[in-house]
Amino acid sequence: MSATSSELETQVLVVNRHLQAVHIASARRAFVLMWTDIARALDASWVARDFEAWSRLEPEEGAATVGTSRGAMRIPLVLQLTAYDRMPRSSIRLTRRNIFLRDGHTCQYCGRRSSPRDLNLDHVMPRSRGGPMSWENVVCSCRVCNLRKGGRTPAEANMRLLRKPVRPRWAPILTLAFTPGRPKEWEPFLSNLQGAREFSALWAEADAAMAQEQRVQESA
Repeated sequence: MSATSSELETQVLVVNRHLQAVHIASARRAFVLMWTDIARALDASWVARDFEAWSRLEPEEGAATVGTSRGAMRIPLVLQLTAYDRMPRSSIRLTRRNIFLRDGHTCQYCGRRSSPRDLNLDHVMPRSRGGPMSWENVVCSCRVCNLRKGGRTPAEANMRLLRKPVRPRWAPILTLAFTPGRPKEWEPFLSNLQGAREFSALWAEADAAMAQEQRVQESA
C-alpha cells in the first residue's frame, strides 16, 4: 500500500458494535484495524465489509483513496469495531478549547462574543487564593473583564457571572468530530450522542462569531 502522508492522516469515525461513535482514527490506523479484523468498514448502506471485501469495491468519484497492488482503494469514512460494545467515554477533558465551546465563545461577565485569540480563561475564585482549575471555577472572559477583575472574586470586583459554570453534558467525542468539513456520513452516528444538539448549536455560534470577525478585519 502506498499513499502520501496526508491521505493516510485522513480522519475516520470509529463506532462500536451498537453504532455509537467512540473515537476518531487516522486512515493509517483504520487500515491496520481492518487488516487484523479488529474493525470493518461501513459503506453508504451501513454494510460492514472486511479488508478483502472493501478492497474489491470500486472507489466512488471524488473519494479519497490509497494505492495498492490491486489498484486504488477507497479510504473508509466510518469504521465499526467487531468486538467492542462499551459505551463512549463520558468524561470530557478540561481544556481551553472546550471551555470556550461550553461558554459559546462569550465573555461570562460582559456578554461580548469573540474569537479564541481575543479571549482568556478566568478563575472565578482566583488561583492565588486556592481557586482550582475545574469546570466549576473557570470561565471564558474577554481581556478587558479579565484585567478588571484581576485577583478578586466577582463579588469583590462588583461583576456578575452570566451563568454558573458547570461541567458540560456533551459526549467527549463531539469535540473531535465537530470539525470544519466533516463528512456528512458521520452525522447519523453523532446526532444521537449525549448533548449533540446543544454542542452543534454552540459550534454554529462559534463559527458565526469567527466569520463575523473575519469580515470586520477584511473591511477594515
